[in-house]
Amino acid sequence: MAGSPIGGRGYRSRSSRYRPMAEINVTPMVDVMLVLLVIFMVTAPLMTSGVNVDLPKTNAAPVNSDSKPLTVSVDGTGQIYLQDEKLELTDLVTRLQAISEGNKDRRIFVRADKDLNYGRILQIMATVTQGGFTKVALLAEQTTDGSPAPAGRATPAAGPRAPARPAGR
Repeated sequence: MAGSPIGGRGYRSRSSRYRPMAEINVTPMVDVMLVLLVIFMVTAPLMTSGVNVDLPKTNAAPVNSDSKPLTVSVDGTGQIYLQDEKLELTDLVTRLQAISEGNKDRRIFVRADKDLNYGRILQIMATVTQGGFTKVALLAEQTTDGSPAPAGRATPAAGPRAPARPAGR
């Protein structure tokens, strides 16, 4: 055996030694991405608003909006929230103006518990419109054919968009 060592084994060329694997196993990455996708699909609808409000139901069609509206929520006790921040009625217009950066055409949705006094809702809407905001709308849960709407789905009530006026004017 020409060229073989004493032990009888043949010589190996340098190229036949260890070669790194050039393939990437993407199965674990795909599994992780699918789990993340499911988690985000489940949690995204739950992040709409942090204030628990029992909205009244209506058959009105949703209104199209150009930008993300500001949400003023009023819970069953009458406490006011701007987005998720608890505040007093006297501070509402100041905070709205600061968030909207002086844009009086910013859409503002008022969400109020269905068992709340109607006068309290009008007082809040009047305060917002007196602050110069013109696009103020009430939210209600969407129903189809008289059946209750799924929880968490809120749409602006249809109808004329006249600014709310305080009682006594």
